[in-house]
Amino acid sequence: MIQLLRQLKYHVFADLKTYERKSKHYSAFDRKYILKEQKMKFIENTSIDPHYNLAFEEYVFKKLDYDEEFVLLWRNGPSIIVGKNQNTVEEINMEYVKSNNINVVRRVTGGGAVYHDLGNLNFSFIVKSGSNEKIDFKTYNIPIINALGKIGVNCELSGRNDLVIDGKKFSGIAQSINKQRVLNHGTLLFDSKLDTLSKALNVKRDKIESKGVKSVSSRVTNIKPYVNDDIDVLEFKQVLLRNIFEYFNQPIEVFELSDNDKNNIQKMVDERYGTWEWNYGRSPKFNYKGYGRFAGGCVEAKLQVENGFIESCKIYGDFFGKGDVKELEHKLQGVRYDEDEVKNAFKDISVEEYLGRISKEEFLQCLFN
Repeated sequence: MIQLLRQLKYHVFADLKTYERKSKHYSAFDRKYILKEQKMKFIENTSIDPHYNLAFEEYVFKKLDYDEEFVLLWRNGPSIIVGKNQNTVEEINMEYVKSNNINVVRRVTGGGAVYHDLGNLNFSFIVKSGSNEKIDFKTYNIPIINALGKIGVNCELSGRNDLVIDGKKFSGIAQSINKQRVLNHGTLLFDSKLDTLSKALNVKRDKIESKGVKSVSSRVTNIKPYVNDDIDVLEFKQVLLRNIFEYFNQPIEVFELSDNDKNNIQKMVDERYGTWEWNYGRSPKFNYKGYGRFAGGCVEAKLQVENGFIESCKIYGDFFGKGDVKELEHKLQGVRYDEDEVKNAFKDISVEEYLGRISKEEFLQCLFN
């Protein structure tokens, strides 16, 4: 314990009154190092459903006993997890995501979009905070940096909220503070499919303008090549868990959720995390501009989308259509900005009536490319 405190360059206060007088300057994790006031507990979650797992995490963060503090280590199937304040369609390659069955889920913390798959391990620290707690990526991620160092991974915090090895990002971290409790969570790219990551998050920025928070493109790497031993991601999880609890100088203590807890988590999935309204519709208002050149002519579409629905539409081009294109524009107003929903809006009309030799499929390509 003393050695740990020296490493962190903290002073051990001789009496509690001295500590209490100065403790307002320290985070919840700092206080834990000094007083060992609360033991961390581990909650096992074997689900790989991102909708359930994000609900699970928020439930532990906001609903479980505030006197308890928790460590979570969990995985998602192929998915993109967008930040609370991001415009979902701006962050993803929509066509690639749909064709590869990649889930898209919004989280409760800020920051940028990240890719998850079964080669990635997520970590969450859920701890008590002080009354004046502020976002602090450095302090709350010391346990992860320390745990990785024990298996030969020399990493550091870079920029605002990334962990890097040799300048390459392997972890994006985010935080939220709620009622004197802190959620600090992040990704750990252990053996992820980095080619899928780059394709799923790739989108043409010049086509969309919004006030949503943009993700920052970074060089990325997996952790596995830097680990001393040849282990898979599940073995990595167990090693990391052991090292984290050794850092807190305590044995691993498991906390079990009740059936009522699990039912409440599923309710959160049904009402929020599994809904289009949360994952897409909550996106900030944005403008979309699409252009296509086809055998039947050129077509340009300009959309205003708010709360995930098309608020207005303007169509331009050199096509030869019989009908007034304003009728087609009006048909799109109020429709959810989703390819299947737009297809459904067109089911009783002939797009060719308005756009000449430009087909319905080509126009959809213009709207969603």
